[in-house]
Amino acid sequence: MVDHLSLLGFAVGPKRVRRLMRKMCITAIYPRRSLSKGGAAMFRMPYLLRGLSITRPNQVWNADITYVPMAHGFMYLTAIIDVYSRCIVAWGLHNTLDKENSVEVLEAAVASHGAPEIINSDQGSQYTSQLWIDACASHDISVSMDGRGRCKDNIWIERFWRTIKTEYVYINPMDTVRELRHGIGQYIEYYNNRRPHQGIGHQLPIKRYRQSA
Repeated sequence: MVDHLSLLGFAVGPKRVRRLMRKMCITAIYPRRSLSKGGAAMFRMPYLLRGLSITRPNQVWNADITYVPMAHGFMYLTAIIDVYSRCIVAWGLHNTLDKENSVEVLEAAVASHGAPEIINSDQGSQYTSQLWIDACASHDISVSMDGRGRCKDNIWIERFWRTIKTEYVYINPMDTVRELRHGIGQYIEYYNNRRPHQGIGHQLPIKRYRQSA
């Protein structure tokens, strides 16, 4: 932005541009810091999806957490996606990275859709914990975790993060958590029910999920 303004004849520095962008609630689009802080080694599980043919809904779910900026501050968004249909089966918005939040979203997904055979996640502390392992075991869910630094093992939810951030979050900085929660809810409803997904042959996620469930 400094370079563009210089070409237009405005002599400004990075600090001034940064201050004015904050004042106008303009946020640059770029990857945020990683939230994957490793947990206890005893709870790290092997990656179960290598070579697996995913042919039906509720066979594999993918869970993750991402950072969501607001006009003033930020929140954390947790979501679970059904890998076969790309349907978001549950999500939650929180102001902390507590392990209980991830379990809360899992329980909501199971209550609404039944339990999957496998759930995959990264090795973040929320998932490499006794609480997460016990919650999955209570529903007879096999736990899979990607390798350290292997983001492609978690690619389905990562693609959803990219989509929701570029299509909604970055261009709609909200002032309040209530507005953000409502907006995310509306976007996920649109994503599931009205947005064709290229990765599943331009079908609607909810239609693919229900046809094969």
